[in-house]
Amino acid sequence: MSFVLDATVALAWCFGQETGTGPDDGSYAGRVLEALRTQNAVVAPLWTLEVANGLLTAERRGRVRADEAIRATRLLLALPLSLEPVERSRAGAAIFRLARTRALSAYDAAYLELAIRLGLPIATLDRNLRIAAGTEGVELFRPGRSR
Repeated sequence: MSFVLDATVALAWCFGQETGTGPDDGSYAGRVLEALRTQNAVVAPLWTLEVANGLLTAERRGRVRADEAIRATRLLLALPLSLEPVERSRAGAAIFRLARTRALSAYDAAYLELAIRLGLPIATLDRNLRIAAGTEGVELFRPGRSR
């Protein structure tokens, strides 16, 4: 089974802690990482930039050292992730609609649109995105469970 992976989960891996509560319990991010051994994750084109920005912000705030941010970036880029392109017209329509109607950032709406379009569950630690996904009929990815 495949799933859509958002940046909140990846950043939780980088910082060695949860940045929010996910489905079922506090070890959600770790279980998602473990799932990548046998399952495919799909990311939106902005995933790499969003993760890089999260690491850069953490570095600037003294949360991680520069060498730690560089190492984390290398590890994340080595993950078996599929980047799913998005058409410009889609960004101007479906993503914008989701962002507006579900009170999401355009970034979070891009992950939700991807999950809807591909018919995949979504792995996220973002509370608002989880709520919007449920409202849109998108399942939350639950590592270890089959669909």
